[in-house]
Amino acid sequence: MSHALKQVFNKDKTFRPKRKFEPGTQRFELHKKAQASLNAGLDLKVAVQLPPGEEQNDWVAVHVVDFFNRINLIYGTISDYCTEQSCPVMSGGPKYEYRWQDEHKYRKPTALSAPQYMNLLMDWIEVQINNEDIFPTNVGTPFPKNFLPVVKKILSRLFRVFVHVYIHHFDRITQMGSEAHVNTCYKHFYYFVKEFNLIDTKELEPLVSSQVGP
Repeated sequence: MSHALKQVFNKDKTFRPKRKFEPGTQRFELHKKAQASLNAGLDLKVAVQLPPGEEQNDWVAVHVVDFFNRINLIYGTISDYCTEQSCPVMSGGPKYEYRWQDEHKYRKPTALSAPQYMNLLMDWIEVQINNEDIFPTNVGTPFPKNFLPVVKKILSRLFRVFVHVYIHHFDRITQMGSEAHVNTCYKHFYYFVKEFNLIDTKELEPLVSSQVGP
C-alpha cells in the first residue's frame, strides 16, 4: 500500500468509528461478496449489480454502511483543512449551497459551515445505520417500509461530501496522491446509486457540471 493510501486509511484520521458487520451473518457474507467483486477488478458497473438470489434491501444496506465508512475516511484526510475559516458555508462551488435540516435543533434548512454540517451529517447517519428498526441485522427481520426513503436521504447527503471535497479540497487529495482512490470510490458510489435509482439526477448535477464524471 502506498504512503498516500496509508494516510487515507490511517485509523487516527477516521472521522467516525467504522460500523462493522458481524462475522457469520448474512450481511457479513454479502459484504465479503461485494469486496471480492471490487478486488477482482470487475467493471464497477457490473460489481454494483444485485447478485443472483440476493435480496435487494440487504445488498443496499451493506453498501450504504460501506460507503459511509469509506466517505468518512476520505473526509477525515482533509478535515484539518476544512475549517470554519476556509469553508464558512457548506457548498459545492458558488452555485450550490447545502443547508442542514433535522428533526431536533434545525427544523428549518439552516446555513452552516462545512465542518459543522459534516459533524451533524455523520452523527445523523451513524444513528440511522445503528438503528435496528431501520437497518435490522438479524436474518429474517424484515426491513421497514421507510427503509428506501431513509437510504435515499443518507446517500444524497453523503454525495454532498464528495461535492465539497472535489470542488474545495481536491488539491489536498492530489498532494497526497490519493486522487485515484477517491475517484474509484466516487465512481463506485455513482454507479451504485444509478443502478438502484437512489439519488435524484438533479442532486448529481454539481459534479456532472464540474466535469467530475464517472
